[in-house]
Amino acid sequence: MKENRLRKLFGQDGRAVIVACDHPSFQGPMPGLEDPGALMDTLAASGVDGVLTTMGVASRFGARMGRMGLILRVDGGASMRAKMTGSLRRQFSIEDAVRLGADAVICMGMIGFPEEPSTLANLADLVSDSARWNVPVIAEMLVQPADGAGVSVADIEFAMRIGIENGADIIKTSFARPAEEYARALRACYRPVLVLGGEKTKTEAAMLESVAEALDCGAKGVAIGRNVWGNPNPAGICRSLVALVHHGASVDLALKELAG
Repeated sequence: MKENRLRKLFGQDGRAVIVACDHPSFQGPMPGLEDPGALMDTLAASGVDGVLTTMGVASRFGARMGRMGLILRVDGGASMRAKMTGSLRRQFSIEDAVRLGADAVICMGMIGFPEEPSTLANLADLVSDSARWNVPVIAEMLVQPADGAGVSVADIEFAMRIGIENGADIIKTSFARPAEEYARALRACYRPVLVLGGEKTKTEAAMLESVAEALDCGAKGVAIGRNVWGNPNPAGICRSLVALVHHGASVDLALKELAG
C-alpha cells in the first residue's frame, strides 16, 4: 500500500526530514559527496527519515541506508556541461524503483522554463504508472518568476497547484516570505509540502530559522541537500533538523545539537 511507503518517509507526527543527495547526476563530483557510502552511514545514524538519491547510489549503497526511507530520482537527461539541456525525460521506471526498495520516486516540474512541457508530461506519466505499484510520487516544483524578479509566494503557489493537479502525492518546493502568504498558499495545496534547501546558506542559524518559519506556516518537513552534506558537520546539522522538525525545538536549542 502507498500508505505503508509513506510511513517510511514521515514520522508519526506527519513530518519528515529528508536529505537530498541527487545533485551529482547533473553536476558531477561535489564537495561533501565524494564518499556516498560514508555519507549514508552518517545519515542513517543521525535520525533523519529518508534520503533522496540516484540509481547509482541506491543500487551500490542501499544496504548502508539502515531504516531510512529511499526516494529515487527517476528523471534527467543531461549534465551541467551540456550546451543545451533540452527536454528532461524519465530515465528509470517505477519497476526499477520497486526493485531497489524505493519508498517513493521524484521528478521535476519546471514551471515557466523551456523544460515545462516535458517535465509535466513526465510527471503525469509517472503518476499513471505509479498507481499500479502503489508508489508515492514527489514533484519537485521549480518556477520561473512571472515578473522576472525574485520568486514570489504567488509563483510558488501556482507551481504547487500544477503539481498536485497532475497527481503528485508530495510537493517539494521553495519557501518564500511573507510567511502569512506562504501559509495561505500551503492551505490551498492539498498534499504535503517539503521545503527544499536551495543554495548554501551563510550560517546554520539562517537555514534553521527559515525551516522553522516554513514549519510554522504548515510545511510538513524538509528535503535539504547542500546545507547538510556541504556542512563540515553533516551529522550535527541532521540532528538539528530532527530536533526542529520532529521535537519542536527552538532554533537556539536545535543549534546546540551541532556540538553534540
